[in-house]
Amino acid sequence: MTHTTIPPCSGIILAGGLSSRFGGRNKALVEWNGRPLLDHIRQAFGDLFQEIILVTNTPGDFAAWDMTLVTDLFAERSSLTGIHAGLFYAKHPLAFVTACDTPLLQPALIRMLLETAGDDTDVVIPQTENGLEPLCALYSQRCLHPISHRIRQGDFRIRSFFRKARVQHVPEKRLRQADPDLRSFYNINTSDDLEQVRQQFPLLNGPPESHANGDLPS
Repeated sequence: MTHTTIPPCSGIILAGGLSSRFGGRNKALVEWNGRPLLDHIRQAFGDLFQEIILVTNTPGDFAAWDMTLVTDLFAERSSLTGIHAGLFYAKHPLAFVTACDTPLLQPALIRMLLETAGDDTDVVIPQTENGLEPLCALYSQRCLHPISHRIRQGDFRIRSFFRKARVQHVPEKRLRQADPDLRSFYNINTSDDLEQVRQQFPLLNGPPESHANGDLPS
């Protein structure tokens, strides 16, 4: 199958949360299916990105991982400040952003978003019946200025800067062509979430086969 050429892009994983619902444990390193959540995401990225950036305020926890480690530039900790830091340090003008707690992320969905991105688009974001999915989306570095402005205004909602950006929504019908179960949007915040995913996908004993080309951390 021939794929549309995808633009050079950085992959950004946000791992700067407090993980309070996991008892303070670093959520990215919580194991599921015998491997850290972060490992599943890293493998889903495969060779789609020219660089992989991990935004974390505990870089020592990830010293053995083959990623570029960066920390927030703002003192406040939020997903929006994490996106800002990732975009600031990215080597490419376009970046895919996800959170560290989405181990069911599908490479096919990432590729579809990349193929959707246009030169004049600032944000490419999935939209399902549950709403927008800002932590499984593409962002241009042109977003840095409006994001900085909103942070300085004390507004940490990711969508707060969208009115200053050119945003392209990807509808659920199209998303399901790449990810029929929309499993890319499952996030794991608690031990109960881990069990729920295990029950909902009982045949998933490891990463999807399409993940197999991803590099594992040393």
